[in-house]
Amino acid sequence: MNTTNTSSSLKLAGKVALVTGASRGLGAAIARRLAADGATVAITYSSSPAKADEVVQSIQAAGGKALAIKADAADAQAVRAAVRQTVTTLGGIDILVNNAGVLAMAPIDQFTDADYERSIAVNVTGVFVATQEASRHMREGGRIIHIGSVNSDVMPFAGGSVYALTKGAIASFTRGLARDLGARKITVNNVQPGPVDTDMNPANGPFADTLRAHMALGRYGQPEEIAGFVAYLASPEAGYITGANLLADGGFAA
Repeated sequence: MNTTNTSSSLKLAGKVALVTGASRGLGAAIARRLAADGATVAITYSSSPAKADEVVQSIQAAGGKALAIKADAADAQAVRAAVRQTVTTLGGIDILVNNAGVLAMAPIDQFTDADYERSIAVNVTGVFVATQEASRHMREGGRIIHIGSVNSDVMPFAGGSVYALTKGAIASFTRGLARDLGARKITVNNVQPGPVDTDMNPANGPFADTLRAHMALGRYGQPEEIAGFVAYLASPEAGYITGANLLADGGFAA
């Protein structure tokens, strides 16, 4: 008997997903994994159309369906438009992954207004806007998954207070949203990665050894490991998990 999965037997077959900030790194890995599990995937990007096209082409080459939409996560109108384009072009929305984020580090007395405003615009307001717009279109039983950070729970070095502020806001937002959307059987969860090997925080970067010293496993995570966790939360098996802030941090906060 042939036991090879068909498209209709995949966990996310028939679902439509939107992953923000997915032209590279963690977002790209999440988009590819959701597509591999059967979802049709839209991704947003702000300034890397070639990289976004590479993600789309890789999904299509593997037999999936994908769409790239230009939308800076700091631009509320662009984010709303991206959600609406996903719904109109792909026929709905079942899964939203709020992955887009920025990282600015500096001592609090040196943190610039511009960096503060962009951190809030992308990491907090962008998540609110995408979630609000998606909730207006999302079908019953949908999934909203935020990509937060272990730094909302622990910030073991100076300079990260504003980043921690933004990710702490997402952790609280997650709990409130679970109540707002529970009656529609829409789950809302927040994945809080520790250091993951991406362009933003490479495993061979200048701070890597310092960060590894804080982890029980002593290594950086891989984007595919976080993507697998997100795919589980997006799946039918995770229907009883909501309002949770879930660490995937190699023991960073242990």
